[in-house]
Amino acid sequence: MLISPMLLHKKDEPFNSRDFITELKLDGIRLIYSVDDIGKVRLYSRHNNEITSKFPELHDLHIPPGTVLDGELIVSDKQGKPDFEAVMNRFMSSKDKSPITFVAFDVIQHKGNRITNLPLLERKEVLAGLVPEDNTMIAKMQFIEGHGEDYFDAIKAQALEGIVLKRKYSRYEVGKRSNSWLKVINYLFSDVFVVGYRKQHKKFGLLLAFDDGHYAGVMELGVPESARRIVDGKPIIREENDFAFIEPVKCRVKYRNLTKAGLLRLPSFVEWI
Repeated sequence: MLISPMLLHKKDEPFNSRDFITELKLDGIRLIYSVDDIGKVRLYSRHNNEITSKFPELHDLHIPPGTVLDGELIVSDKQGKPDFEAVMNRFMSSKDKSPITFVAFDVIQHKGNRITNLPLLERKEVLAGLVPEDNTMIAKMQFIEGHGEDYFDAIKAQALEGIVLKRKYSRYEVGKRSNSWLKVINYLFSDVFVVGYRKQHKKFGLLLAFDDGHYAGVMELGVPESARRIVDGKPIIREENDFAFIEPVKCRVKYRNLTKAGLLRLPSFVEWI
């Protein structure tokens, strides 16, 4: 069954509250796992694309008919941490056979009935009944009540992606971004140089370089109009292909992590230096 998942709002800082549970934010692919009334499995991405054929090993997880689960699809690295590049490689390539795990964190439908109006903790109890034992193919998302600040400190120490804070008694809001579900990202920060920009304004992007001059990636996110005007006002040194190059301007960016190629993943503008 095609159901648009509930989405999260961003929160800059973690907090402690008895009204919220705290979960690990997994660095993977959002997945809606659907089993129809006759037991046929269908898998959908966050953007409502059916991707059932890409993950044949998930077709027989013994989830009962009439069930729809929400969760994250991950590939773990040698340290057991979610590896986003690895799961994307698995998603994009039919030749890639990296082992995957579906980590379920919510139940949208049970025994053919929508249970989105049940409080979150009750849906968690239903999930525990549907996935009584975790294994390498399917697992339940573990959670604690409150303690968001300590949990965030722990995931920072492990260089994990972040945490999710969910209101205990929230209902599942299909297709909506809700303040009942909040994500706090464990951003990293770096001072880099803007050395150019895309000439196509419809596809905005600032070209970044590290202190040593090596390419750092393209920044498309979080750049205010005032910062764009500063870059646009710089004289062009040269042009190559899609980029115009300018005298380097130093700025601070936040990003998720370094890719295996040594680039900034999802860099976002913070301030000029």
